[in-house]
Amino acid sequence: MNIIVCGKVIPASSVTIEIDPNTKRMVRRGAPHELDPAAASALEEGLRLTEKHGGAVTIVTMGISDATIGIRNALAMGANSAIHILDDALVGSDALGTAKALAAAIKKEPFDLIICASESSDSYSGIVPGQLARLLGVPPLTFAKEIAVEGNKITIKRQSESGYDVVEAELPALVAVTSGINEPRYPQLKGIMGAKKKEIKKYTAQDLGLGPEQVGASGARERVLTIGRPPARQGGKVVTDEGDGGIKIADFLAELKVI
Repeated sequence: MNIIVCGKVIPASSVTIEIDPNTKRMVRRGAPHELDPAAASALEEGLRLTEKHGGAVTIVTMGISDATIGIRNALAMGANSAIHILDDALVGSDALGTAKALAAAIKKEPFDLIICASESSDSYSGIVPGQLARLLGVPPLTFAKEIAVEGNKITIKRQSESGYDVVEAELPALVAVTSGINEPRYPQLKGIMGAKKKEIKKYTAQDLGLGPEQVGASGARERVLTIGRPPARQGGKVVTDEGDGGIKIADFLAELKVI
């Protein structure tokens, strides 16, 4: 089974994310990076499937050169190879542009299954997996909290508000997993040393046949119009109970139309 895992590399959780006021984009250069914890869960699921059924896992990411550290971490966890989409022409790509680049890179590889996080931990758009599945022409199975593969059939338990739904499809398919699907493994020393010898293919936008009308800021259909801090939270209301505390609370809740 050939599994492709789309794993975003993001600024480390130990740093405060900054937004460039001019470009209105997240400042990524110069910040320490790490494999997104949500992507690590997707990778862990891919590794467990290949350990059970055989095959190989390839990690695919799009990002600046600083993303290499996150790629090496994925390889140290057990991914067999990696693809790094690296090109300044991709800077400013929106979700659709990102999906186009990922899809173009994935089409260069044989695959039976694609696994993604439901959303990244830095932008939380949650729309790339669906766009990617559409571009690749495979069924999307979303919000998976459990995955099982038997022959050419994949079954997931799709998380819902009331529990879960059982969803099935034939391979090839794309699965977007929830962050709580597993506990990702920590890279061991053997894996860390072995990661240095594993292949990382690099593609530019031109390699993928993508022009400025498809990716980058010029190809983006989404626009950030303004950025700013959320409004300050107002102070709560203090109720002093002088024998009528219950009435005051009831009146306050009635004003809020809670009761």
